[in-house]
Amino acid sequence: MIKGSCHCGAVTWQFKGMPESATACNCTVCRRYGVLWAYDFEGEGIHVAGPTQAYVRGKAIEFHFCTTCGCVAYWRALATQDGRRRIAVNLRLTEPEPIAKLPIDHFDGLDKFDDLPRDGRCVADLWF
Repeated sequence: MIKGSCHCGAVTWQFKGMPESATACNCTVCRRYGVLWAYDFEGEGIHVAGPTQAYVRGKAIEFHFCTTCGCVAYWRALATQDGRRRIAVNLRLTEPEPIAKLPIDHFDGLDKFDDLPRDGRCVADLWF
């Protein structure tokens, strides 16, 4: 399990197990936030806690950030699929060492809304 928190510690998340990769998206929101995402379903592989404010983008997704320090903690889908809600946590809120070797998956959320091929980089290449 890995855990993350905002800078002030008011908002926390837990990811059960270890994600297979970290996703870097180039959409108009994610590139501004500078986040790396790990995905699962709310209440299953991911648990979040603490007071947040949400920025709702369109009719599909809400980005949650700490009301005190402003860190982007996670996004959550507005709709459910088969009673499950998709969620992704910001891996930049965890300690670097446990996730340093995770490969980076690139997602073109700007033009094609599709996965791009891996380029061999991992989290450590972006952080260190």
